[in-house]
Amino acid sequence: MHKKVILFLISQSVTLFGSTLVQMAVVWYATLLTSSGVWVAAFSVCSYFPQFLVSFWGGVWADRFPRKWLITGADAAIAAVTLAMAAAIPHIQDPTILLFLLLLMSAVRSLGAGIQTPTVHAVLPRLVPEEQLMRVNGINAALQSLVQFAAPAAAGAVLVSFSLRSTLLIDVLTAVLGIGLLCLVPIPFRRPPEKKTSAFQELKSGISYAVSHRDVGTLLLIYGGFVFLCVPAGYLSGLFVSRVYGESYGYLTAVELAGFAGMTAGGLLAACRGQSRKKAYALRNSLTVFGTMAILMAVSSRFLPYLLLMGIYGVALAGVQTALTTLLQERTGASMQGRIFGLFSSMYSGFMPLGMAVFGPLADHIPLRILMALSGAALIGLGKCSCAIKYPAKRRC
Repeated sequence: MHKKVILFLISQSVTLFGSTLVQMAVVWYATLLTSSGVWVAAFSVCSYFPQFLVSFWGGVWADRFPRKWLITGADAAIAAVTLAMAAAIPHIQDPTILLFLLLLMSAVRSLGAGIQTPTVHAVLPRLVPEEQLMRVNGINAALQSLVQFAAPAAAGAVLVSFSLRSTLLIDVLTAVLGIGLLCLVPIPFRRPPEKKTSAFQELKSGISYAVSHRDVGTLLLIYGGFVFLCVPAGYLSGLFVSRVYGESYGYLTAVELAGFAGMTAGGLLAACRGQSRKKAYALRNSLTVFGTMAILMAVSSRFLPYLLLMGIYGVALAGVQTALTTLLQERTGASMQGRIFGLFSSMYSGFMPLGMAVFGPLADHIPLRILMALSGAALIGLGKCSCAIKYPAKRRC
């Protein structure tokens, strides 16, 4: 793999580590300080909703401006806000004021992520030959899983040994390191022809592109449905484990470890497949396995089999994400990739909170086993929908 690709992936993994560290630490800090579900929900909303709103525009800007500077600018802005918060903490005496300022910081950080995320997805096709996209996306998925595996443990260790302020300063350090590495990566930029069009018109053209290009629109809808249906067996797994197997931090930790280990293995497996041209079939098969694991976890009566199923669930999750990302990169014209991946990012930051808002309350009235089984069956159906993706890829401008 080329040196510039390695540097790019490492730079984004370093910044992701700092971002995940802060996100986990802030939520845990609010949970321990308030023991309030309202505050935890508020932090979840502030962490995702601004990203949902700005991802559309982030994709437009990724097609208009040099992507390297968009990523570094978003990273630098996030680091500056985080550094200001770290400097202000010793001077804030009222815990409520501190929580509101942390909410504001989370919202601003989410705005930066809304610019950075679609831009990163749009950069990879500029650095990697099309036949290598699956391999690189698999490696990227594995790296992200490793980061998400390590960050919660690091956040807990820092909060126990030091303070929330120390956690924020670590994020500033990782941002500086990530930006420094990214500056070493030459990222080609083709300036679009001068057009007297507004950003809003370009956003509309991106949506029109997704509608008119059947494969692109289908992939975006599949991703939205996938994120929504992940909620019962994935994001509500802690609730399921505490209800079925008992309230134990050991159980909850084991589930997180199994899931992230599976995702890492799934990313590496996708990387090994590399130049496979049957990515649409890989997507269908991964969705089918994913849904089947959700059903089997729903009926599992013992914890160890459930843990094994969660590991396989993680493998399939990485397979779905890698295949979807690669298929979109292959089927989207270079001039539209920023806008399409802005929509792609918005699917996650929009459908995940929507799924929580729907399935969370339902789980208090309908057994979670039933919700998991039904969502698993729907995921298998979604896999069949992926058969509509045409092969070979038709990449249009």
